[in-house]
Amino acid sequence: MKNNGHILSASQFDRPFLDKMYRLTNKIRRFDKSKEGLLYLQSLLPHKRAILYFTQPSTRTFLSFQSACHILGMKNSEIRDATTSSERKGESVEDSLRTFSSYVDLIVMRSPVRGLCDRMAAILDSSDRPVPIINAGSGPDEHPTQALLDIYTLQRSFKELGGIEGKTICMVGDLKRGRTVRSLSKLLTLYPGAKIIFASPDAFKIEDDLRTILKDGKVEFLETSDFRDAITNSDAVYMTRIQDEYDDHAGASAKVDTSAFCLRAEHLKIMKKTSVIMHPLPRRTELDPAIDSDPRAKYWRQERNGMWTRVALITMLLGVDQQILLPEL
Repeated sequence: MKNNGHILSASQFDRPFLDKMYRLTNKIRRFDKSKEGLLYLQSLLPHKRAILYFTQPSTRTFLSFQSACHILGMKNSEIRDATTSSERKGESVEDSLRTFSSYVDLIVMRSPVRGLCDRMAAILDSSDRPVPIINAGSGPDEHPTQALLDIYTLQRSFKELGGIEGKTICMVGDLKRGRTVRSLSKLLTLYPGAKIIFASPDAFKIEDDLRTILKDGKVEFLETSDFRDAITNSDAVYMTRIQDEYDDHAGASAKVDTSAFCLRAEHLKIMKKTSVIMHPLPRRTELDPAIDSDPRAKYWRQERNGMWTRVALITMLLGVDQQILLPEL
């Protein structure tokens, strides 16, 4: 794993890392099944502190990181709104984060600002407190920990079907600004034979930089506006909402007709019996709640997997992962 211990981009992960994450997360889930196991996990990092600096709205990512800290016995602080900090007084975000690094051993941050996590990692690396940073969502750029839980969900879903290799993953929705799509696509380059179908309106197609990454990674991909055909031929369907918080002009996204890219209960009959339905959440009208009871719907498991994969990631980042992989409880 590159980047001096920071978690900034899905590009820094390799296949051995992902395979280890899978084993580690599975072991952590086993510890969760007993009081003794949970107390053991809580004994691993009670001497460490974290801050969750989330200046962009979040439910699942924030709570899963907070829960991951609690599971490992870590104490954590939080800032959910920059206006409640000294940034309201004119302090730069760089100075705010330098301040946080004086008090904690780990910074988990989500920001609407493109590239802020990378910039802060460089600043801290040159300081006397090179505290690791986890990117929990950076503008429309990256969401590497979401990609880790997505890959884990796919690994578990395809465990009896030969793994992710050779599978076709269909990504639907706002593919231009969806950071979860960008990060997951990067990780899929590590699975030979994996194919991606991008289904979206023309206004929300993927950008050229992602096309280049996929071509360099020799990943077969198809861009289409034929939603029905795409989901019919896919092993996994990854739905996403429209990212209208990044609109250049208020209401711009609403002018794009996305009605043909919504997954409805009637679509289930044309999908593979072994297919997997995923969504990073929150959802709007693109994913029918009537699908929730279908065994192919994995998004609620996917959401819970986020907590366990983030526990695993923190143990690797802070060097206690072997204390989980070795014991048998």
